[in-house]
Amino acid sequence: MPGMLYLIPSTIGSDKVNYTMPQETLQVIHGLDEFIVENLRAARRFLRKAGYSRQFNYTKFNILNEHTSESTLPSFLESTSAGKSIGLLSEAGCPCIADPGAKIVAIAHQTGIKVKPLTGPSSIFLALMASGFNGQNFVFHGYLPIDNKARRKSLKDLEKQAKQNNQTQVFMETPYRNNRLLQNILESLSASTLLCIASEITTDNEFIETRSIGLWKNQVPDLHKKNTVFLIYA
Repeated sequence: MPGMLYLIPSTIGSDKVNYTMPQETLQVIHGLDEFIVENLRAARRFLRKAGYSRQFNYTKFNILNEHTSESTLPSFLESTSAGKSIGLLSEAGCPCIADPGAKIVAIAHQTGIKVKPLTGPSSIFLALMASGFNGQNFVFHGYLPIDNKARRKSLKDLEKQAKQNNQTQVFMETPYRNNRLLQNILESLSASTLLCIASEITTDNEFIETRSIGLWKNQVPDLHKKNTVFLIYA
C-alpha cells in the first residue's frame, strides 16, 4: 500500500504545542521518519517541542525553499512508492498557505499520492476569525509591494475592493518591516476604513484589535519584529 503525504502545521510563535495542536496531529508526527521542510533548524526545534523522540540521525529531511530546484521535487516523494508516508512541515502555521509547499502537493496529486491535511494553527484564519470582518468573502494577498509608491497604490486598490465587493482584504509583511507598512496604511486609507491588527497570535503577547484608521492614528502600536497579519474592511 503506497504511503501518504501528510500536511503538518506547526506552531506560529507559541511553545504551547498541546494548546494549538490536536493529539491526533501529534500522533501522526511521532510515527514519521521522513519530512519535507522549509528550514531544517526550525523543523527540528518544532519536532522536539511536539514530543518527537526519534534520533534525527535516522530521520530524513528534504529541504524545500526558494533555492530548491524544481527538478528535484519528485524525488522527495519517492519513498511513498515503498509504503512510507512523508510529512510536509511548514516553518510556521499551515503548509501551502504563504508557504512554498504547494509545489509538492501538486506533484503528489499528479502522481496519485494521497494527500492528508492535518489540523493546526493558521495565523491568517485565526486573524480573520477574530477581526469581526466578513468571513464569507475575503482575499489573502500575501505580501504587498516593498516600494512605497506601489504599496500605497496597492492599499488604495484593496480599500476599493473591500468597499465594492463587501470583501475582507488580508495581507502580511516581513516582521522587521511591519512599522513601515502600518505607516503606509494610516497615510493611504480613509479615516472610516476599518483595520484589524492581529499580532503574535497564540503567544503570551497576543494582540488583536479592530479600529477605524482614524482611531489607529491616535494610538499607533509598535509592531517591529512581531509576526502580524493585517486585515482591512470598508
